[in-house]
Amino acid sequence: MSVAIGQMLAVSLYIMKQKLLRRKRYPLVLMLEPLFRCNLTCAGCGKIQYPAQILKKHLSVEACLKALDECGVPVVSIAGGEPLMYPYIGELAEALVKRRKYVYLCTNAILLKEKLEQDVFKPSKYLSFSIHMDGIREDHDESVCKEGVYDEAVEAIKEALRRGFRVTTNTTLFDGFSPLRVREFFDEMTNLGVEGMMISPGYNYSKAPDQEHFLRRSKTHQLFSEILRNKRKSWNFNQSPLFLEFLMGERDYECTPWGNPTYNLFGWQRPCYLLQEGYAESFKDLMENTSWDNYGRKSGNKKCQDCMVHCGYEPTAVNDTFSSWRAFKDTVAATITGKLSDGRRNLFLAPLIGSEMSDEKTIQGWVPELGNGMALPRVIDMAFDYRGNITVVKTDGTEVMGYIFNRNNDVPQPYIQLFDEAGRGPFKVLYSAIKNIEFTGKDTAFGKSWEAWKKLREKEKMLRAVSGAQTSRNHPSEVEEGISL
Repeated sequence: MSVAIGQMLAVSLYIMKQKLLRRKRYPLVLMLEPLFRCNLTCAGCGKIQYPAQILKKHLSVEACLKALDECGVPVVSIAGGEPLMYPYIGELAEALVKRRKYVYLCTNAILLKEKLEQDVFKPSKYLSFSIHMDGIREDHDESVCKEGVYDEAVEAIKEALRRGFRVTTNTTLFDGFSPLRVREFFDEMTNLGVEGMMISPGYNYSKAPDQEHFLRRSKTHQLFSEILRNKRKSWNFNQSPLFLEFLMGERDYECTPWGNPTYNLFGWQRPCYLLQEGYAESFKDLMENTSWDNYGRKSGNKKCQDCMVHCGYEPTAVNDTFSSWRAFKDTVAATITGKLSDGRRNLFLAPLIGSEMSDEKTIQGWVPELGNGMALPRVIDMAFDYRGNITVVKTDGTEVMGYIFNRNNDVPQPYIQLFDEAGRGPFKVLYSAIKNIEFTGKDTAFGKSWEAWKKLREKEKMLRAVSGAQTSRNHPSEVEEGISL
């Protein structure tokens, strides 16, 4: 995990103070929206659908600081809209830093390089640019509905890091995302040198243009379990490890809607950052006069049933850390080791490669390195789900290549059953006799997905078009005759 030590200390002291004061409800992060204007129109965003007269407005710096004083949180997330379009963004960031608040300036980074060259910001341990990145180049550009944005963001990240700024990323995942491509994206961001990454499922804003790709709760558990189990130690996440385990289906939490209160042009948004059901004039009014029992999954509110977004559940996870010795121990262990739960509660889920095979990624050829979070039972589960032959390396030095069709770990001596590559069998091999399993056989589904077929079709159409153009240049009379027919 990767949260600045100073920030962890500030948040810890803040929470302990709230508990000493016996406050039942308290905020952790102020979601500050100084404007709604944006230079992108992402299909999954529900924050910018306003008429022109509203989009032209913005908060004053004084109003922003007053909101901070009202709620008194240690962390501020500047969102929007696009914060870099706010005319006083440099002044606001400087004022928040002077107050020793940890600031996450959320941006799509299109304007970041320009602002850095203008020296609008100064590096500080309190200021971090949180860059919106929804995956590898193709996935991110599709997510923001504009080509070239990924490359602009990467250049901005490099420039910010070169100038000594803290840089993190924030990623929203939707239905249909490939687990392997997301893992590839984590590798890209890690190699780029970002301090930490934040991930969360998307929320189905009623105003969002796209209503078809928001995750339902069961799919959220499946997607995040596939992404995060066997997490690389090099991946640093700028959020509670308990929240990540909640996304994986390893923990059961209820929403804390007051944990990340939102302040914008209209006042204090009721009840939370995601739902827009009215506004309070003051933070006190928000906290004391909101019917909190009407929100969260247990309330039965239909709008809350599939929500698992960080702004509602990360405060719950953080509070759990300071309310339970076991949760505190789990948090410390995950922070030190970088390991998450092994996902045993979700063994019924699809293998790491996902329920829909990506045409670009496969675990074909993979030789697992046992240890460091990778246990043999997990490898066996993945081998059971693999769509091809594997090689079982036994503890006595012998090997057998074949297809695993069964495994049983609910008996005193767990075992697998397989047919060898010649079709002989079935053979039974005890877990205790297995040293490792290598994914040596061909993945029979690789390159055969609907997505791969679609791309192949487009490629063939392009080749036919090129071939037709060449024929036209070489034999114009024949082509003209063909057209006339």
